[in-house]
Amino acid sequence: MASYDARDEDLSRSELAWELVELFGELPVEQINEVLAKNVPLETLEFFASYAEDFANVEKVQAGTSRKLPNLLLLGYLLRVLEDRLIEEQSDLDS
Repeated sequence: MASYDARDEDLSRSELAWELVELFGELPVEQINEVLAKNVPLETLEFFASYAEDFANVEKVQAGTSRKLPNLLLLGYLLRVLEDRLIEEQSDLDS
């Protein structure tokens, strides 16, 4: 992922989310797959796919939108992983 230095000016959660989305928008599929393989357990990917399908069926989400739900869940997960890592880095720097 992007090389963010925890000592840089703190980003808001919204800014961090946009940075992540922009980064993923620029990556080729091979690099996205590499990031996912390194950061997301296969069971988590399978859960997101299953949960998104169930949610779309229950809530009667349109087909175009329902296909995007697993990716949305995945981006939320990756954002949380990134936030946790930045918090850990900041804690290490403060020690």
